Amino acid sequence: MQIRDLPYADPGVPDVRSGTRFLFWLGRNQLGGQVKALLWGLLLQLGIAGLPLGVGVAVQAVVDRDGGRLGLAAGLLVAFGLAIAVGDTMLHRVAVTNWITAAARVQQLLSRKTAELGSVLTRRVAAGEVVSVSTGDVEKIGWFVEALSRFAAAALSLLIVCVALVVYQPALGVVVAIGVPVLALAVLPLLPRATRRADVQREKAGKATELASDTVAGLRVLRGIGGEELFLGRYRAASQEVRKAAVHSARMWALIAAIQVLLPGILLIVVVAYGARLALDGRITVGELVTVYGAVALTHHPMRNFEEIAMAFSFSRPSAKRAARVLALTRTTSTTDAAGEERKATGDLYDPLTGLLAPAGRFTAVVCGDPDLAGRLADRLGGHPAEEDTEERAHTSVLLGGVPLDELPLADARTAVLVQDKDPVLLSGTLRELLDVPSSGAVRAEDALAAAQCGDVLDALAQASVDTDGDPMRTRITERGRSLSGGQRQRLALARSLVTDPEVLVLDEPTSAVDSHTESRVADGIARLREGGTTVVLASSPLLLDRADRVVLIHEGQAVAVGTHRELLAAEPRYRAVVTRETDEELAAVSRLADELEALEGETA
Repeated sequence: MQIRDLPYADPGVPDVRSGTRFLFWLGRNQLGGQVKALLWGLLLQLGIAGLPLGVGVAVQAVVDRDGGRLGLAAGLLVAFGLAIAVGDTMLHRVAVTNWITAAARVQQLLSRKTAELGSVLTRRVAAGEVVSVSTGDVEKIGWFVEALSRFAAAALSLLIVCVALVVYQPALGVVVAIGVPVLALAVLPLLPRATRRADVQREKAGKATELASDTVAGLRVLRGIGGEELFLGRYRAASQEVRKAAVHSARMWALIAAIQVLLPGILLIVVVAYGARLALDGRITVGELVTVYGAVALTHHPMRNFEEIAMAFSFSRPSAKRAARVLALTRTTSTTDAAGEERKATGDLYDPLTGLLAPAGRFTAVVCGDPDLAGRLADRLGGHPAEEDTEERAHTSVLLGGVPLDELPLADARTAVLVQDKDPVLLSGTLRELLDVPSSGAVRAEDALAAAQCGDVLDALAQASVDTDGDPMRTRITERGRSLSGGQRQRLALARSLVTDPEVLVLDEPTSAVDSHTESRVADGIARLREGGTTVVLASSPLLLDRADRVVLIHEGQAVAVGTHRELLAAEPRYRAVVTRETDEELAAVSRLADELEALEGETA
């Protein structure tokens, strides 16, 4: 796989059972690149290890005054130099390719999972963690995949050097063959502690990122309540915790690096001392001593790969664990189609878990006393069971026309049912681009904007435009619509949903950020534009509920009452308590007053 061939036609199905398994799955899926890096790495490492041989031959040739061998030494040095140049260049090229392609594979997997889960992703995983996975974590995962083949090349070259030295000069070669494995394994006892410290650092950094993301997202609210300094202080404290954890981790890695400098130095001293004695005794030549000395001195080069792979694994394993946790999330309990069956879902929307029924072509309002329950219900209606809906509950799929949404292909399910949650996101771009979404084509953007009462938004965008001749459709909307008020963002998101014109539209508190007059007009606009379509609105506003064809009360997770808004208001105390915000004491007082009036009327009669 080359960079020019990206993106992958299919990034594959990852092994997400653990972070370690995910890392090695990535390595296996880039086997061709790994083998290339291994071969070029061997050429580089063996070229470096071969330099002492050329120097040793040259020294011995000078001692023996042998011109022919001196020429041979020059040829060896030139050959090893070329091997180093070519190996280093090609290894860097292939290694960077492995890094980028591995990171691209992870990004494609994350993008595919984000597209599959939609807005439910940030409900199941913290927003800060999603940001961390898709940015810094991807780089760290790519680093490990890239470093793996270089480490393998370094380990294999050390093995070859040790065997070659034993054959070349057994007396000194045995010392080197014993010493090099000791050098490679000396830091192993320190690695678990270094890994734990790195994990702590990454965890604290993730929390700080999440805190920063939440603070930026809620900056407008924080300014309104004067809470900027409070959250700024919290972020300062979190960042200091990250700094302390980073210093604590760096100290351990510095100790490992020091050991990997100290121990080769000690081995070098032993080789020189022992080799000098052998040379004085005439058991080895000066050239052989120089060769072994140079080979030992250059072992620090491949040994650095041992430290790097340990660091890469320590830093990438938590990143891979987070990525695997995100990639392990599923849209539904089953995303496979019914074997060989052509199934078209249309008709009533029914949730067997709560008993909620939304008849086809009707405007159904749903009232829940618990906002969290309403959010989970909206997710379920869109085919996304929440984390709380596990085991048996998660297998209870919502039915559309009698067909479980779980058994529909993802594209068909999304075409049939669209869910807009209570905090929709506006992407940066022009208003025309915002409304340019996959749709039936039956609803014009102008009609959707009018139904969502976006007239003031269009005026504001027209006034803010400086280079679009006052055309609000060409005015750019900033990231997440931060230049707009909460009510304006909410109405633009509603207009986008109305333009889509799905068979079933589910809206969770679509007017919670607007005033009552605007809310009334928005309710009329939804009812008018969605006439003949299946619309489900989760709300507790009387203005919206009064426009609905039917209202369903969800109490303790079950549909307990169905009727119009006025019917339920008159006959259902639990409904009245949610809609009118009456307390238990107020309800009891009203009940006592009604009883007293009835008793008084009886006495009068």
